Amino acid sequence: MTADGPADALPHDLPHHDPPHDAIVLAGGRASRLGGASKPDVVVRGRRMLAHVLDAVPGASSVVVVGPPTLEVPVGVALTLEDPPDGGPVAGIEAGLAALRGGALDHLGPERWVLLLACDVPLVAGAVPRLLGVGAERRDDTACDGVMVVDGAGREQPLVGLYRAAALASALRRLAAEREVRGASVRSLLGRMRLERLVDDGAASCDVDTWEDVRRIDG
Repeated sequence: MTADGPADALPHDLPHHDPPHDAIVLAGGRASRLGGASKPDVVVRGRRMLAHVLDAVPGASSVVVVGPPTLEVPVGVALTLEDPPDGGPVAGIEAGLAALRGGALDHLGPERWVLLLACDVPLVAGAVPRLLGVGAERRDDTACDGVMVVDGAGREQPLVGLYRAAALASALRRLAAEREVRGASVRSLLGRMRLERLVDDGAASCDVDTWEDVRRIDG
């Protein structure tokens, strides 16, 4: 369904060819509810949260993590940060897009997608194949700019989403023409795009903001 219609449930995994895509993982922020801990380095189910999220994007052509320069990332994963730091999620998205393919997104066609994920969603591997399935289904539907997950409580999770790279870059340009990107909300960015919603009735979109969340996911 479109942004104006009801959300669809996450479909069952169906055979499909993943659309060409890259991935941006936002791993900045102050994590004040975790006592200032480095959120991507918080261990859940025996591994860093960032490791869980990176494992969820094996098919991405390029992967960019937006986080502090001290953050450890695997070989082959790019690390960047908005300048100045602590600019908020939209500034992080802008930095991530600039780092993808040398900032050449303006030359990409509508067939290329970007997985946009937060580092604090360690079970997101359960949602990524379904997001990519929507991308495959909407490959030629230029009226669809992307899809985000809605959790079981009805909360939109825009940082568990798949978006057309060119549409995301265009929305950023339009936002930047009206106001400073630094400090802008993700809603102010994605509200400019034609998006579908998928409902996650499970735990794939559960984020970790507190130590209680860590204990809950650890079981």
